[in-house]
Amino acid sequence: MATTVTAKGQITIPKPVRDLLGIVPGSKIDFRRNPDGSVVLVHAAKRQPPSRFAKLRGHAGKGLDTDAIMALTRGEP
Repeated sequence: MATTVTAKGQITIPKPVRDLLGIVPGSKIDFRRNPDGSVVLVHAAKRQPPSRFAKLRGHAGKGLDTDAIMALTRGEP
């Protein structure tokens, strides 16, 4: 699939490629140069190991409100 480079050096990644790589707005993209001179587009998130905190992000516990969380943090009964 071919695409055109704008005057600012920007390109539009064709939808089938975005869908294949799971690229959405805000995704980070890497361009790799192979030994043969070809360039490969890589979805950066797919090659990085997940953070050890990623599975905890956004979870305070099931059914706890802010006051209950603060009580647990302070060691209150």
